[in-house]
Amino acid sequence: MSRMMESKEMGEKVENPMDPLEEEDRHSNGAAQVERRGQWEAPDGGWGWVVLGATVLVLALTLAFPSCLGIFYSDLQMAFHASNSETSWVPSIMTAVLHAGGPFCSVLVERFGCRATVMLGGVLSGVGMVASCFTNTIGELYFTAGFITGLGFCFSFQPAITILRYYFVRRRVFANAVSSTGTAIGLSILPFLSNFLRSKLGWRGSFLVLGGLLLNCCVCGAVMRPVRGAPRPAPQSLGTHAEGPPPARGRMGRVRAAMLSMLRAVRQHMAFDVFCNNRRYRYYSIGITWAMLGFVVPLVYLVPYATTNGMEKGHVALLLTVMGVINIVARPLAGILFQRPWFQGRHVYVFSVALLANGLSNSICGVAASFSVLLAYAVAFGLTMSVVGSLLFTVLMGVVEASRFPAALGLLSVMESVTLLLGPPLAGVLVDTTDQYIHVFYVCSVIVVISAIFIMVSFYWLNHTETRQAAGPHKSLPKPSLDMADCQDGGGVPLQRVEVPPGETVCANIA
Repeated sequence: MSRMMESKEMGEKVENPMDPLEEEDRHSNGAAQVERRGQWEAPDGGWGWVVLGATVLVLALTLAFPSCLGIFYSDLQMAFHASNSETSWVPSIMTAVLHAGGPFCSVLVERFGCRATVMLGGVLSGVGMVASCFTNTIGELYFTAGFITGLGFCFSFQPAITILRYYFVRRRVFANAVSSTGTAIGLSILPFLSNFLRSKLGWRGSFLVLGGLLLNCCVCGAVMRPVRGAPRPAPQSLGTHAEGPPPARGRMGRVRAAMLSMLRAVRQHMAFDVFCNNRRYRYYSIGITWAMLGFVVPLVYLVPYATTNGMEKGHVALLLTVMGVINIVARPLAGILFQRPWFQGRHVYVFSVALLANGLSNSICGVAASFSVLLAYAVAFGLTMSVVGSLLFTVLMGVVEASRFPAALGLLSVMESVTLLLGPPLAGVLVDTTDQYIHVFYVCSVIVVISAIFIMVSFYWLNHTETRQAAGPHKSLPKPSLDMADCQDGGGVPLQRVEVPPGETVCANIA
């Protein structure tokens, strides 16, 4: 009787996709889990919509935040007597740490779950911005607003993206597109809010209020409860020595053990094996890394470019808001469109075309610095950015297996962080040298266009090569020919053809 009840309970676990959401589980969906549909069922709705809404808000507060720092660009320059290159290090460090902290974030997710990690990120980002309003040097601002706040953004952003993989499978493309609208919402609201706070409180008071706003990531993390039954590997302790002989005692032995555990952690949470063995992931990650050198730089320098040409900051904030509104509308529509069957297997080409158009749109700024021209630029940049943002993670999910996705995302984030860190400062050096902002947009246009062409050509070549290799052996086989004159014995008795290896014909007497 008890066995029958247990079998019934196991059957209900698979038949009712809403049941895993009813019971709280202290374990979270770790970053290196493998989806096994026979053991758990993705809700694809229900509480997943609440989690999706929380993810949207987290992305609005994290990914879009570095762009709104352009509102305070001139204030920071005057307060710290800094050059363009020195000031641009603040959003650059913030964005780079946001991506480079991926492996550390994976360790925290594996040990404590997505919920706790997101809440920790909210605390760090809020504390970093509050501490920034008390800084006296640009170097202190690098540490508080750049490193601490950026690390908090990383701990909030990546687990919020990771947990969607367990709540949505059938509607994953749509969920990714909707979640990416969070960046657009932040891009629409934060510039206006920052400009309003700046006019009332100054940049220090604004940073204090924004720090309190970032604490809402803790609330978003609290609703990200884990899916019961989702498989997760047992977390490995950094001090565990499951492989190899026990370390020697003493200080050197402990140092050696720490180094070995660090190497194991890096190998586990950064997909170097996938990068070496998966050519699609390798080419995609290289192309994205190169694109990030110029993809976000226009968002940083649009405000100073417009203000130096006589435009009011209120109008510049309106340009950023236009980009955000277009993303809010376009990203869900792109998600609905690109999940149709015809686009299956073609996501990378759509992504490449959108990235190519995004790079070309930067050249619009060279026409003039008037509001009408920059408004056209904001529309073009926003449309192409919405398609790129809605497909960025979808393409990555398609080129790596689910069990290696978190590690692949971690390695890609670290690679991106290098170019994200160097992009704005290099653009600042270009501005200090030429004393003109327009050259920044031209250089960014060339960089992004090269990246788009590289990804498109690489995947086309890989698909063509694999198709030719798959069809090659069949095309090379000679067609067997049957001559009835040869299939007669000396007495005219018909012979039957027998199947043999290609290129040979054997006839057998059927009489």
